[in-house]
Amino acid sequence: MKPDIDTKERIEHMIKTFYASLLTNEDIKPVFANTDFVKHMPHMVAFWSFVLLDEAGYTTNVFDKHVNLPIKKEHFAIWLKHFEENIKNQFSGPKADLAIQRAQLIAYTFENKLKAMDKLD
Repeated sequence: MKPDIDTKERIEHMIKTFYASLLTNEDIKPVFANTDFVKHMPHMVAFWSFVLLDEAGYTTNVFDKHVNLPIKKEHFAIWLKHFEENIKNQFSGPKADLAIQRAQLIAYTFENKLKAMDKLD
């Protein structure tokens, strides 16, 4: 049986394997070309720990931190596909389901905010 995403260690593993998969996609890879994943990892772990484990401490506006990335409309489907496949291949349980639901909400929210700002074609 696959484990649920119920510890920080599993969250970090989820993030590392997700981005390892995502960055194989040549269409989305340039979006993250200037991202220092080692430096960014603690922030991503803190965010998903807040979302999945109800840990306090994450107060950054995620959208504001990503608004200036060169994101295009088609990137949302790519990001979400890799995220969902990564979760389903490795994890199972309420936290895994919640991670997918939250990722869907994040993609929807980001896409609509960027549309409203006329940043998407």
